Amino acid sequence: MPIYMDVHNKAQGKTVDDVVQAHTQDLQVQGQFGVRYLRYWFNREAGKIFCLVEAPSVVAAVSVHEKAHGMLPDEIIEVDKTLVQAFLGSAEEAADVEPSTLPAGMSGDELPEGPAGTPVLDTALRMILFTDIEGSTAMTQRMGDEAAHRLVQEHNVIVRNTLRQHRGNEVKTIGDAFMISFVSPRHAVECAIAIQRGLDEFGRQEPGHAVRVRAGLSAGEPVEEKQDFFGAAVQLASRACAHAQPGQILASSVIRDLCIGKMFDFSDAGAVPLKGFGEPVRLYEVLWQR
Repeated sequence: MPIYMDVHNKAQGKTVDDVVQAHTQDLQVQGQFGVRYLRYWFNREAGKIFCLVEAPSVVAAVSVHEKAHGMLPDEIIEVDKTLVQAFLGSAEEAADVEPSTLPAGMSGDELPEGPAGTPVLDTALRMILFTDIEGSTAMTQRMGDEAAHRLVQEHNVIVRNTLRQHRGNEVKTIGDAFMISFVSPRHAVECAIAIQRGLDEFGRQEPGHAVRVRAGLSAGEPVEEKQDFFGAAVQLASRACAHAQPGQILASSVIRDLCIGKMFDFSDAGAVPLKGFGEPVRLYEVLWQR
């Protein structure tokens, strides 16, 4: 049976709950048309919804939307099954995925889905990564404003390219520091490692313009407001970053525990007194050098 991707270009103002509800309605009526909606994505920032559907025809796929909720796609195209399999596995595997979550402020990631596309609740668990350039003030004094600014921009490109590759959400930049959130602990650690390796490679290629960053990782259920995060998990990641040495990644014990079996190399950095925390906090260094 053909597989199609339909695109809704006018989803501005829709919320994650709106899209989850619409998908649930699709599942309730799809059998009447011999259709299976396999996966779906919501880019809230761009106001777009994408649905991957196995259907006997375009008419059948659109008819499900029409009967379920009336949100008709603006375009629908047939996609190559081999490409779908390369990215998602077979249609059966695409329709039987492990539960995943999406923070309300993150654009472009998968909506919460359970087996057979059944929506699940967002757990609100977030991994928070802070990075900060070592000695940026001294760098500006040594290089001058324009040269230092160009170097920071090179750093920003490396960080942003890397976080996109690892499904990170750039929450904000503060000077030359980044705050990034993740749904997956594995992606968070992989991103931190990739940032350090990317900057290390850049320094090897440009010996006179090396940039070293500190990185801190934590996990928890932060408070979200206006696409920003607040709370103890954020504070811990920030303090861990500040405590790290240049080129070092320090992670909380929660991050380490969530990554059991993921083959990362953690080294116990001991219980560390951190500003604002009543008791020392045990941190673990993520070893990234090959």
